[in-house]
Amino acid sequence: MPRAKRRLGQHFLTDSRLLGRIADALGAGPGDTVLEIGPGPGGLTAALVERAGRLVAIEKDADLVPALRERFPAATIVEGDALDTDWPAVAGPRYLVAGNIPYNITSPLIDKALDPPRPVRIVFLVQKEVADRVTARAGEPAYGALSVGVQSVALAERLFTVPAGAFHPRPKVDSAVLRLTPLAEPLVDPAEQWSFRRLVVGLFGFRRKQMTRGLRELTGWEAARVGNVLDGIGVPAASRPEVVAPATFAALHRALVDGGWTAR
Repeated sequence: MPRAKRRLGQHFLTDSRLLGRIADALGAGPGDTVLEIGPGPGGLTAALVERAGRLVAIEKDADLVPALRERFPAATIVEGDALDTDWPAVAGPRYLVAGNIPYNITSPLIDKALDPPRPVRIVFLVQKEVADRVTARAGEPAYGALSVGVQSVALAERLFTVPAGAFHPRPKVDSAVLRLTPLAEPLVDPAEQWSFRRLVVGLFGFRRKQMTRGLRELTGWEAARVGNVLDGIGVPAASRPEVVAPATFAALHRALVDGGWTAR
């Protein structure tokens, strides 16, 4: 087992049973290409190679790359930073994504995975708290801007928990397997994803304020104008962001844009 590097956020999982469950959750078959993010010593890689027709792995740690290439000669091992790599360029137009990803770059990797053109399916092993936030429903304590952003473009499922003791070195928190399946028809058009994110993040920044007050501060519009927009999509003026479902956020965004709002 190679020594984990703290600066890279490495925590290696070696339990073959758990690794097999993660690979099974991806659902890859002989006709599929799998892109693995951060293979590390190759535990999950071994399980994925058994199931996928083609495997491409991106590994940032140069010390691990030679052993990966020797152990998996049929796979394509790309040395580089997954955040800087063009995924479709190395994996092709149709691929699935899997990885035991570092806690310190989880959100950026989820964002990248859901940027168009999107993979067929994504399975990440992430901090349990992140999985809870991504999959939370409106009205639940963990529900927030991350929940809305992900669920507006993908079906999000938290499949099972992986205890901290299963990793080496042991992290301070438990992990969970998160599966994201991009929607055939996302709630928001890709061209408007940036402005939608600005709206959602902005309103959750006013989390304790009612929707009317938050929208007035975000848009600069008068109360009556904001009230008309909320009435038009059936959102009570006294609602707060944490009870508004992703589809309703999408309808709100559309109504604001049609009414002349431009995100800054």
